[in-house]
Amino acid sequence: MTTELICAGFGGQGVLTIGRFIAKVGMKEGKNVSWLPSYGPEMRGGTANVSTVVSDEEIASPIVSFPDILVALNQPSIDKFAPSIRPGGLLILNTNMCPHGCKRDDIVKIAAPLSDIANEIGNPMVLNMLAIGVIIGKTGLIKYQSMEDDLTSYMKAKNPELLELNLKAIKRGIEIGEGC
Repeated sequence: MTTELICAGFGGQGVLTIGRFIAKVGMKEGKNVSWLPSYGPEMRGGTANVSTVVSDEEIASPIVSFPDILVALNQPSIDKFAPSIRPGGLLILNTNMCPHGCKRDDIVKIAAPLSDIANEIGNPMVLNMLAIGVIIGKTGLIKYQSMEDDLTSYMKAKNPELLELNLKAIKRGIEIGEGC
């Protein structure tokens, strides 16, 4: 099984981190992975996207042309990448930043106000962890426990308060993914 994923949004929304954690956790689970970031020179506030591949087989190329999953945190990301989602694929979109959505009817769409939910959890920086949770809840691409273990080892000493908010965000995202 091979899953190709593109995460896209404005720099500073954590899109590269989504792909990095999916790849890192997938690798820890014994899968083959690739992670290929792309961002403009302005970084924060500019556009950013990342292609991530998770597979049980060898990966021929890290380039994702027709993703199985698109996480779009803003409307320009939908406009650019949604036309290339494979039929039957999954679009996860942040309705707070995607006012026009996506008109395709041959894909599964999970539309949620991710920015609002992140603020309700207590920090807008957990937006990306919500998206990871939605991926876990809808697809099972990686396991929650593996993600929790990796995130905890990464953040426990640095910022334990943000760690707890991130874990809460992932769990909330899983609820959203499982409910759709």
